Amino acid sequence: MSNTSGPNQGSTAFIVFISCIATIGGFLFGYDSGVINGTVKGLQIAFDSDSAGTGFSVSSMLLGCAAGALFAGRLADKYGRKALLVVAAAFFIVSAWGSGIATTTAEFVLYRILGGMAVGAASVMAPAYISEVALAKYRGMLTSVQQIAIISGLTASFFSNYFLAETAGGSTEMFWAGYETWRWMFWVELIPAGIFFFALLVIPESPRFLVARGKEEKAKAVLVRLYGDVDGIAKYTEIANSLASDHHSPRFSDLYDKVKGRVRPIVWVGIGLAVLQQFVGINVVFYYGAVLWEAAGFTESEALQTNVLSGTISIAACLITFFLVDKIGRKPLLWFGSAGMAISLGIVAYAFAGAPVDAAGNLNLSQESGLLALYGANIYVFLFNLSWGPVMWVMLGEMFPNQIRGSGLAIAGLAQWLANFLVTWSFPIMLAGIGLSAAYGIYTFFAALSVFFVIFMVHETKGMELEDMKG
Repeated sequence: MSNTSGPNQGSTAFIVFISCIATIGGFLFGYDSGVINGTVKGLQIAFDSDSAGTGFSVSSMLLGCAAGALFAGRLADKYGRKALLVVAAAFFIVSAWGSGIATTTAEFVLYRILGGMAVGAASVMAPAYISEVALAKYRGMLTSVQQIAIISGLTASFFSNYFLAETAGGSTEMFWAGYETWRWMFWVELIPAGIFFFALLVIPESPRFLVARGKEEKAKAVLVRLYGDVDGIAKYTEIANSLASDHHSPRFSDLYDKVKGRVRPIVWVGIGLAVLQQFVGINVVFYYGAVLWEAAGFTESEALQTNVLSGTISIAACLITFFLVDKIGRKPLLWFGSAGMAISLGIVAYAFAGAPVDAAGNLNLSQESGLLALYGANIYVFLFNLSWGPVMWVMLGEMFPNQIRGSGLAIAGLAQWLANFLVTWSFPIMLAGIGLSAAYGIYTFFAALSVFFVIFMVHETKGMELEDMKG
């Protein structure tokens, strides 16, 4: 019997189920981003690359991410959120295989860019899809699962890298079938990528996309399945009215307010959130964790173990946010995280300051400084994943009005991945030039800056319906 007054347990479970399928894209986003962490030595040896070359090999994926995020938003407005996620899943499969089989830098970069396009598309489409199927009262919880999935993917890649390296005796040693261990680190991703592709075939298209494309009957059918007969039809009318006030075909020009002659303020807020999330330096820990800790005097095995610890701490932080984001709101979590990250990053910078460097360029930290750096970095990782990690994706998925959600996400996603590329590409250069302490000093500055950005620019979206979002 269908529901006549609102979502029942069955429909709520269905929403949770399809949201979890969408977040497999986040898992792959995290895995694809983190797997590179344990392969840097292998890439340097296989392709005989210097610091700048290695930095580009590692960060090349992020160029694909930028393109994927930019075009996915617009293409999703034309072909659908689900359709773009299916394409992303196929790209994940091709990239995972190709990255492991590559024999030249150019070939490797090509496959990594292809994977990056999948990551970029999934990074903006998964939260958008979840926001568009979930009820406002638990939309934040379900969207924050995206960050849990991302961190779970990162942690899974760290565990996988550590297990493979320990089994083979190192990331550059032969593992199986005559291939080096670092290549197998990429191929493990084929398993979740295949699961994602086939699981996507059972989820419905976003109802808000269907309304925007004028597919009334399909939209009503999905909404009734999600919310029940009465609430589903009422929600259809609400969505249709919100779109009818402008026009039914979303486009990039909607981001510009023709009446006031300026880009909509909400677009700048989205760009600010996206860029600052990266400028606090989080992906230095995730992409270069092994290199960073080895530079600080850890062995390869100790560095990989530290990565696993960071990933586990991150998951714990995301789980806390999962239960808090719809209770205390988005904005308090953001400014609290910003303040805490500024302090913890400052501690890490202090721990690295003044440490002597040996002939190989490695820091010789004292035991006290090493522990201070380790504790400071993991407190920073915890606070990031308590705040900016999940909350930015929650806000980007829900803060834009229906008419500009795809385009707004595209621009914010582009900014996020370009910032990610800049930070990731520049870190090896800063490591060789100004050192770890100065690099972390820069990330500390942006963490402090983000406190003021949140206070003065970000508006709370907790409990608001998507149709009530203003730009």
